[in-house]
Amino acid sequence: MALASEALQFLRTTQSGVLSTFSEKFIGYPFGSVAPFVLDHSGQPIILISTIAEHTKNIMANPKVSLLVFAGDDDLQANARLTIIGEAVKIDKENLDLRARYLRYFPQAASYFTMHDFSFYRIEIAQTRYIAGFGKMGWIAGDEIANDNFSVDSPLASQETAIIEHMNADHVESMLAYCKHFHQITATHAQMLGIDSGGFDVKVDMPNTNLQAGTYTKTIRFSFDQPIHDAQSARLALVGMSKAAKL
Repeated sequence: MALASEALQFLRTTQSGVLSTFSEKFIGYPFGSVAPFVLDHSGQPIILISTIAEHTKNIMANPKVSLLVFAGDDDLQANARLTIIGEAVKIDKENLDLRARYLRYFPQAASYFTMHDFSFYRIEIAQTRYIAGFGKMGWIAGDEIANDNFSVDSPLASQETAIIEHMNADHVESMLAYCKHFHQITATHAQMLGIDSGGFDVKVDMPNTNLQAGTYTKTIRFSFDQPIHDAQSARLALVGMSKAAKL
């Protein structure tokens, strides 16, 4: 797999990172903060931030930022990580498709949309530094990550919510079968969160394995063999996965 494709696939498995901005209060110093994000359909991070936050003040003075995302914290030096550098650009908070996408991943943020001081910012990627492991690393241009073939205005962006509502209403059993076949995970419930050109994310409930009662939740990423572009190609890919899961 080309490094750029692997980096994008890795980025799609994450929803939080460390955002670094240039401090407006202490000129010349970097300022780091925790930042949840979702990717738009071009593969660029979207953050929802308040004007009273320190990082937002910094962005308004200097939009150049970096975002560090990493896989787990058990061995940070050995695990994959990705540093994005780019510019944070304010975008329309009332974009209903993007808003729905964000809230599926972060439902606790619903009240933020009624507050006037919260806004969406897109981190428009200029360069990334991807470290996949020892000896496997490199710089990747932004247009190799955020591919113009999958734009924020693609048919999939406007069709995503309908696809997800259909899957969650009628095909939970299929998603449970995906979990078993593709990830060897036995889940008790599954809910699709997002679907993009490269795959989809499912939040699953799983029984505790440490002799404790109840379940815990985690988000699982499924990748398509070939990129999809709209609802029809999504349907074909999902049906193909269902057939594979029944073999």
